[in-house]
Amino acid sequence: MFNVGMCSTAIAAKPPRSRRVAEPRADRKQAILLAAEKLFAQRGYHAVTIRQIADEAGVPLALVGYYYGQKHELFHAIFTHWNRTIEERLEGLRHVAADASDEDALRLIIEAFTGPVLRLRSSSEGEYYALLVARELYHALEETDRVLRAYFDPMAHAFIDALHQRLPHASRAQVAWCYQFSLGALLHHLSDERIVRLSKSQCDPRDPVGGQMLVSFIVGGIRAALPVPVPVPAPKTRRRQAP
Repeated sequence: MFNVGMCSTAIAAKPPRSRRVAEPRADRKQAILLAAEKLFAQRGYHAVTIRQIADEAGVPLALVGYYYGQKHELFHAIFTHWNRTIEERLEGLRHVAADASDEDALRLIIEAFTGPVLRLRSSSEGEYYALLVARELYHALEETDRVLRAYFDPMAHAFIDALHQRLPHASRAQVAWCYQFSLGALLHHLSDERIVRLSKSQCDPRDPVGGQMLVSFIVGGIRAALPVPVPVPAPKTRRRQAP
């Protein structure tokens, strides 16, 4: 005989089904980082919201905060992730042989400075990061200034010191100007694709030839701005004739 009371008791005793929460995954964490890179590079740091980043990554809004915290912490996480590019540039600088001629060393220093960034821009993985560095970091904003001081200023000082060692006839202040001008040329090359139109579609901004010309342009500019002084010959002394 069917006992209604027993059935009701069994149903009541059954524990409620818990709602399954999606487990965080490493691929989602990476997707958030790449989405943030892309949007920050395209629109700028202050024009992007956490919700837009979550939508671009295809993840729940709360997951962005779970992995990275607030927006400024996510912004810093991008540069921590790509810090290996800075290390690669510094490693190239350390490999400039101490006994290399000053002429060869200057070119090698500039190649170490530009090469890793140009290769990054040509890769599908690092394209948006390179664009972010070029377009966003050099706006005078509080958040970007923190990133500059933490990640890029130590590298800049290392390159300025290396250049100064090879250009001892110039002051460190003059060499710092040359670094700044070199940086401007590099950043413009990274961010501006107008060359396609100006060259009537004959130039590709990602062509390695452009990078090689950029190095030659920077090296030539430094040499022109800081020419080696021509030694002035000592005046000849006239021999006194014997009386």
